[in-house]
Amino acid sequence: MPLFLTIDVNGIEPEAGAPASGRLISGDPKFTTWNAEEADGGLYAGIWQSTPGKWRIEYDEWEFCHILSGVSVISEEGGEARTVRAGDSFVLRPGFKGSWEVLETTRKEYVIRL
Repeated sequence: MPLFLTIDVNGIEPEAGAPASGRLISGDPKFTTWNAEEADGGLYAGIWQSTPGKWRIEYDEWEFCHILSGVSVISEEGGEARTVRAGDSFVLRPGFKGSWEVLETTRKEYVIRL
């Protein structure tokens, strides 16, 4: 197995998904995930995409995100709403609660650590 991994959707079978039951707020968002890396100890990396819609989020894990395209609004419960778009990078830490609203189909690179 090579130790250098390029994150590329070509050749990766995408996983389809949607917000978990009871979390949908509005719209009909559909997720596509290309998980390029799954390492021992709960580390994941790849590309995720969602069509427009809004749902509640709760993070038990740590996640680094880099937005590749689209526009989304991430609102922290009891805090501010942040608009993210292509070129933006951020971390959502364990315990983050709020909502994710996709205004324009959004694609991001992610690294998740459980």
